Amino acid sequence: MMFSFSRTLTLCNKEIKQILRDPSSWIITIIIPLLLLFLFGYGISLDSNKIRIGVLVEQQSQLAHDFVQELNGSPFIDPVFSNNRYELSTKLSAGQIRGIVVIPVNFAQAVQNHQGTIQLITDGSEPNTANFVQGYLTSIWQIWQQKQNQQRLIDHRQGIEITSHVWFNSAAISKNFILPGAITIIMTVIGSILTALVIAREWERGTMEALLSTPMTKLEFLLSKLIPYYLIGLLALIICVIVTVGIMQVPFRGSITLLLIVSSLFLLVILQLGLLISTLARNQFNAAMIALNAAFLPAVMLSGFVFEINSMPAIIQLVTYIIPARYYVNILQTLFLAGDIVSVMLINAFFLIICICLLFVVILKKTRMQLD
Repeated sequence: MMFSFSRTLTLCNKEIKQILRDPSSWIITIIIPLLLLFLFGYGISLDSNKIRIGVLVEQQSQLAHDFVQELNGSPFIDPVFSNNRYELSTKLSAGQIRGIVVIPVNFAQAVQNHQGTIQLITDGSEPNTANFVQGYLTSIWQIWQQKQNQQRLIDHRQGIEITSHVWFNSAAISKNFILPGAITIIMTVIGSILTALVIAREWERGTMEALLSTPMTKLEFLLSKLIPYYLIGLLALIICVIVTVGIMQVPFRGSITLLLIVSSLFLLVILQLGLLISTLARNQFNAAMIALNAAFLPAVMLSGFVFEINSMPAIIQLVTYIIPARYYVNILQTLFLAGDIVSVMLINAFFLIICICLLFVVILKKTRMQLD
């Protein structure tokens, strides 16, 4: 039997009408993406602003007072002052503060002899926060030292002055790279779950027998299941981008056209993955559970969305190469924060195209146009 474009359109029209009559499809398409987007945007943050730090002042001097004022003026820490080490240690153990800065008894003399040091004790139970504390206090200490040197007209030529510039995300706001990754997770959920249910639903409702009695080819059948949900996926993507840029104020520096092209590639991968699951499961509950484990969880854990891939063990890094979400996260973060970097787009799009081809071949082989 030859492929018929008109038959494919008719089957797509039938699928679209079924989607319009099914409220759950619209919940998955619109409500869930918005909920997830606001959850990721406002509920998850890797920023550590105004960290509470204990300050142990063991010496009352003008230099110690000046350094205390520098700590008070920092927008990144909330100092808690005390002259009782045990009190601050108790607060650190209880998690009420995240570190202790010790201004020692010989602070003024050491500074005047150009040997000034302070002691920093951090809570290592939260390594990320401990790194923030160390970074903030190091910066504050260096800035204070430079001010003291300028006031005393000390020759500072032997030192090395470091000037830092942050590219792509100059404000260093974690939301700006979390939300592009969150769009990847949302697209994964929508694409895999919707199509994971579509063929299984036909088997459960008994309508597959009617479909198989019609003169349609396997390709027409698969395209009729892919095209409507591809359009739904694009609608969800547009909503997510509008909310991310318009409400969440995440910058978008790339091309809309390029975004739609690469997003179409990723959608086709995820839709085909869901379709393959639906073909094999033939049960909606089983298909949904398999989709969550095969698509959603790997996308969250192994895509680089939250956890840095380079920090993973070598064997896990190899596994990430078969996760389509890894490539889409890289694409979206580049488009949003850096712009149209063609080399990044091409290499990631190439891997997505390979995934599309492989999955389509597997689906064609596994889809059976018969009742047994």
